[in-house]
Amino acid sequence: MKKNEEVLNVRSIVLTAILSALSIILGYFSIPVGVMKILPFQHMMNGIAGIVVGPVYAAIAATITGIARNILGTGTIFAFPGGIPGAIVVGLAYKIIKRDEAALLEPIGTFIGALISPIIAGIALGKTMDAIAFIIPFMASSIPGSITGYIIIKLLKKRGILKNNTKPL
Repeated sequence: MKKNEEVLNVRSIVLTAILSALSIILGYFSIPVGVMKILPFQHMMNGIAGIVVGPVYAAIAATITGIARNILGTGTIFAFPGGIPGAIVVGLAYKIIKRDEAALLEPIGTFIGALISPIIAGIALGKTMDAIAFIIPFMASSIPGSITGYIIIKLLKKRGILKNNTKPL
């Protein structure tokens, strides 16, 4: 591995840990809706992570966050399908279009997660649920979260905290 690749890898790992920690802390600010908790901040962090560290590390951050939130009692099993696909979609979109607006695509991944969630509900909860039971709360969380993430990315770049040439993995 070349020196630049090692630095980039360490940078991505550290940023993933920081983004995960922020998501976990922000997980204490959720809104209960039925068997789920809507969490706009998770979607905000997915948008930021997808752009800053790319799809793989963003998915890792969402997974770490989901595990921690479940252990801490601030999340449910739906933290996984509600978070991971959105992080991946943003990361992939940013790799392709190289525009901050990729953060606004987080709801597409979350919608995919909402479609997967009835299967998880059946297995984990022994309940039969329609996808619409997930789509509405997931979107109620994802849309404002992705917009907030986009705004934060723009502010970080404007302030020079985040460079415009962010290269996700």
